[in-house]
Amino acid sequence: MAAEVDPSGLVSDRPLLGRTSTAERVADILRTRIAEGYLSPGTKLSEDAIGEALGISRNTLREAFRLLTHERLLVHELNRGVFVRVLTVYDVKDIFRVRRLIECAAVRNLGVPPYDLTSAAASVAEGERAAAEGAWRDLGTANIHFHRAIITLTRSPRLDDLMSGLLAELRLVFHAMENPREFHEPYLARNREILAALEAADRVKAELLLASYLDDAETELVRSYSER
Repeated sequence: MAAEVDPSGLVSDRPLLGRTSTAERVADILRTRIAEGYLSPGTKLSEDAIGEALGISRNTLREAFRLLTHERLLVHELNRGVFVRVLTVYDVKDIFRVRRLIECAAVRNLGVPPYDLTSAAASVAEGERAAAEGAWRDLGTANIHFHRAIITLTRSPRLDDLMSGLLAELRLVFHAMENPREFHEPYLARNREILAALEAADRVKAELLLASYLDDAETELVRSYSER
């Protein structure tokens, strides 16, 4: 039986809705919950529990569900309800295909240095703290924050929006790893290497490191999915 989402943590997100409880804002909250690893693949989303936790109408929540279904994060099953989507091996390969096109091109086209690497450096530091504390889910979140920070260097709201959904999908892939520490920890050092290359304004090296990183991560995740 699929697990249902625990709505208790959503109550603290209610202030994020502000005075305009739009479906887009609700979708953003749920997308963030997925990206941070709180909602795992196959989790059933209760309209009543989530609607009460966020203080929103059923219609608003259903529209948010529709938006996230369009982003391939949720799936509606007839007569069963709405669930966090379970990804396939093809999905994993496609996510990394798109990541290469976007992230590598973003680094390649950064323009004239210096670059504002504040967010990227903060994400690496966040990962190092999580590793020191043995908080492996948080390390996965920090990893996602680092790659999101690379995209923010482009100063493109459209790319930001695209990566937001893509990285939330990626988080669903992470749940396939039986040993989160074994998977995430080596990539923390690689994030640091990419950051150092960007700090040195060496875009060529940064892109090569990033491409190798994505190749290796895809290989590991596809293997894990295939084994499961």
